[in-house]
Amino acid sequence: MAALPEPVIQTSVNTAAPLVPNTGRPYNPVVTLNGWSLPWRMNNGVKEFHLVAEPVVREVSPGFKVNMWGYNGQSPGPTIEVVEGDRVRIFVTNKLPEHTTIHWHGQRLPSGMDGVGGLNQPHIPAGKTFVYEFEARRPGTFMYHPHADEMVQMAMGMMGMWVTHPKNKHPHISDVDRDFCFLLNAFDIEPGSKTPKINTMLDFNIWCWNSRVFPAIDTLNVRLNDRVRIRVGNLTMTNHPIHLHGHEFLVTGTDGGPTPPSTRWYEVTTDVAVGQMRQIELIADEEGDWAIHCHKSHHTMNAMGHDVPTMIGVDHRGLVNKIQRAAPDYMVMGERGMADMGEMQMPIPDNTAPMMTGTGQFGALEMGGMFTVFKVRKDQKLGDYSDPGHYKFPPGTVAYEWTGAAPAATRATNTGSATPANATAVKPTGHKGHH
Repeated sequence: MAALPEPVIQTSVNTAAPLVPNTGRPYNPVVTLNGWSLPWRMNNGVKEFHLVAEPVVREVSPGFKVNMWGYNGQSPGPTIEVVEGDRVRIFVTNKLPEHTTIHWHGQRLPSGMDGVGGLNQPHIPAGKTFVYEFEARRPGTFMYHPHADEMVQMAMGMMGMWVTHPKNKHPHISDVDRDFCFLLNAFDIEPGSKTPKINTMLDFNIWCWNSRVFPAIDTLNVRLNDRVRIRVGNLTMTNHPIHLHGHEFLVTGTDGGPTPPSTRWYEVTTDVAVGQMRQIELIADEEGDWAIHCHKSHHTMNAMGHDVPTMIGVDHRGLVNKIQRAAPDYMVMGERGMADMGEMQMPIPDNTAPMMTGTGQFGALEMGGMFTVFKVRKDQKLGDYSDPGHYKFPPGTVAYEWTGAAPAATRATNTGSATPANATAVKPTGHKGHH
């Protein structure tokens, strides 16, 4: 065996251009949102990669950097792309302060290569390098992550994507013009701090796509009438309904592989459960700027306090001056809703992302977290993934304020009895009759 391949390290948070293969079998490469694909070398017909598990610093958004653990300089680690039938050899060097392993989530492989520390292999001690070797047996989209001190290491950001392209024309896999992939991940990071709280079970406050939050997530830029594939993997602790505006799509793949066409139906939202991958495809036939986001509304917010009381409808006017005498920096917030928070640009702790942010051509977007824009343009060139800027709306196609006369409001007449119905509360005394 030749010497260890030189590891490739990447620290840029920008979406890298697709890595077109120059050795091995040809394929149509993916574009990893705010990420990149790992280069390889061919060694006697074997495709060799080198992953380095190590502490990294990830810029989650401008001015907000987080201490994470990842691979090859980033969290998530680089996407690994191979072709069905490839013999793959992956060197894993451990530069963490504790042992680790890598589990190849969803892959068919020998049991001893599955990566569960203690069950399938010895753990990889700090400072050591282990080798995984197997054949990429089926096409699809997979993930990789540790199966050693998993709660800590995944909470610190250790994960990545794996794409196995078909070696021949596959009856259930279409040729596409653009092929995107990204992971859903989440962290609990106290405002002003830099290191995730690893013991959090569900109460996360930073909801990411590839360890980035809006408005720092790059846009998905496509050409009008492109066939587009988007692969989404979920390694958070909850499910995420991913919703695309302006288009319908088909779910064409899961962790189990491509779905037969007879099982597909059109959707605008697909739920991606914990540990799952969903692959969607569509024809981008509606020009414009279209939101794509998780449809859980708290997941399109950045760091926020979950114990803040609702103040809608509360009249502060008699209290503000009195409170400000004791707390001069006190501000009235939330009595009309939270939109003011996106416009105030009030001071926040260092190294924190604003809760609601982002600006479009019509004003504040009031978003964060798992949100970005799917941009469809007729003049986007083939292979051009650059951001085309704001959409130029044709005249007469933007919602506008009504300035004419308003009709008088009418109210329904109550024809029934004004007497409220009688109701009696009965306190249960046992569980008899319950099922």
